[in-house]
Amino acid sequence: MTNQLLVIVQIAGRRCALSALDVKSVIEIGTVTPIPRAPAHISGITALRSQALTVIDCRLALGLVQHAWPTDARAAVVAEGGHAYALKVDQIEDITTAIGEPGQVPGGFGAQWSRVATGMIETLTGPALLIDLSALIAGPDTLRHEVEAA
Repeated sequence: MTNQLLVIVQIAGRRCALSALDVKSVIEIGTVTPIPRAPAHISGITALRSQALTVIDCRLALGLVQHAWPTDARAAVVAEGGHAYALKVDQIEDITTAIGEPGQVPGGFGAQWSRVATGMIETLTGPALLIDLSALIAGPDTLRHEVEAA
C-alpha cells in the first residue's frame, strides 16, 4: 500500500481514506430524487452525464444519527459491483499518498467504524481510516443482521 494514492474525506468528523483507484471523479451533487422504500442511508439518485448514481449518505450508512454536521456539496463517485454511487461526505479534503501499510483500527471507534474500516493508514497529511467501499455502501443493516445471527 506504500505510495498508493488516497482520497481523504471527512465523515462524521473522522478522516477517512478511499483508494484513488476506486474514486472515478468528484462531482457537485445536483438534484437528488428520493427512491421509495429505499434504506435510510440511500438519499436517492442523481445524474452524472446521463448516468444514474445512487447517492449514499455516509453518516447514515455507518448507522450514525443525522446531525447538523457541515456537508460538502460535492460527492466522491465510485463504482462497486457494477453500480455507480455518489458518496455524500462531510468534506472532501485532498488526494495524498499512503505511507506504509494499514495498521489495526484503534479501539474506541465503535462497531460501526470497525465494520467499514479495514485499518488505520498513515498518509503524508496524517492518519486516516481506510474504508471498505462495499461495507460502507451496504449500510448499517449489515451490522444489525450480523448481531441478530450471533
